[in-house]
Amino acid sequence: MSKEKRTMDGNEAAAYVSYAFTEVAAIYPITPSSSMAELVDEWSAKGKKNLFDQPVKLVEMQSEAGAAAAMFGSLEAGTLTTSYTASQGLALMIPTMYRIAGQLLPGVLHVSSRTLGTHAVSIYGDHSDAMACRQTGFAMLSTGSVQEVMDLSGVAHLAAIEGRVPFLHFFDGFRTSHEVQKVDVMDYKELEAMLDKDALNNYKKSSLNPERPEMHGIGQNQDVYFQNKEASNVYYDNLPKIVENYMEKINRVTGRNYKLFNYYGAEDAEQIIIAMGSVSGVTMETIDYLNAQGEKTGLLQVHLYRPFSIEHFLKEIPETVKRIAVLDRTKEMGAMGDPLYLDVCAAYSNTANAPEIYAGIYGLAGKDVDHAQIVSVYDNLKQDEPKNHFTVGIVDDVTFNSLPVRNDIVINNPKIINCKFWGLGSDG
Repeated sequence: MSKEKRTMDGNEAAAYVSYAFTEVAAIYPITPSSSMAELVDEWSAKGKKNLFDQPVKLVEMQSEAGAAAAMFGSLEAGTLTTSYTASQGLALMIPTMYRIAGQLLPGVLHVSSRTLGTHAVSIYGDHSDAMACRQTGFAMLSTGSVQEVMDLSGVAHLAAIEGRVPFLHFFDGFRTSHEVQKVDVMDYKELEAMLDKDALNNYKKSSLNPERPEMHGIGQNQDVYFQNKEASNVYYDNLPKIVENYMEKINRVTGRNYKLFNYYGAEDAEQIIIAMGSVSGVTMETIDYLNAQGEKTGLLQVHLYRPFSIEHFLKEIPETVKRIAVLDRTKEMGAMGDPLYLDVCAAYSNTANAPEIYAGIYGLAGKDVDHAQIVSVYDNLKQDEPKNHFTVGIVDDVTFNSLPVRNDIVINNPKIINCKFWGLGSDG
């Protein structure tokens, strides 16, 4: 197990690990991701070495669109490249993300997820930016605490190199990106030992270089485009196992137990929540509280969101589960359901005796999520006719979709000192 402990926030944890695997960082600042790139810039200026015994080369572009384009070009040249962004900045990268994924380039985006501006702009976190990237072809890895960011950021880089699929690693803006924890720090030597150097060399050899010509980024018509698109299936089919293997290596180093989907709670649970991100922590505390009173509740925390492995998903859920609440931290207007809910429904579509599945939305634009709200979700699952497509944490007096929240729930964890800091800064 790593012995060094440091106090840091989620952004520093992501920057620290990403620095090890990064040769070029193409960046443009946007709240709340800015400090990741600032730290990489500072460390590079001070001569800090990555795993390849050189400082990271950092270049700031004119916008996030430019940063994505620079990332694409750098990856084409055989250089491991990383960027850091959020919200509208990530949205500006989407066109180029399709190209990076389509050409199987091992880039990594670290995203401190933030609300996309719609009826208003908010600098606080939810998953609307990451969910807008589902179709790009990027693999998507979610973390829910500063320690998880430290432990799993490297999985994104390692799996991208071996699997030849780029990764979007996302965690909750401010709630995780700026939360300060004392964490076990991954040692660069431990990370280097996990690196697939043969895969890295193969990537380098396939780069654009006049000494060994390669054909990249061509135009294709209806005669071959469809076939080549389907030919990339094998990379995505192989990726869950690759990610699982690196998680197992991280587990051996840290002594923790990371899986593509982590289950927490009663082995014979009847009601569970499925969610991803920082809501996992408060949900686990609530589960301990409820199960101590004889309830049978649980949580399935999603780590690898794309590719979504139905095999790994179903394996982790107790057979006793009768009802599931899927919590999305985004709202897709006009859809039949929000992204994670629809994925869970699809995962069960060919399964006999599937549990009842209910959809809920929580925590938009950084709305606090407390134990009482999670209790309300479980209470809803116990009703004769549970409310579907509900919201929790607000009082909806327009469309009346919200769950009532009890005011008698107070759960104190003696191991945790809770504090909250509110502050606003200029964007970028």
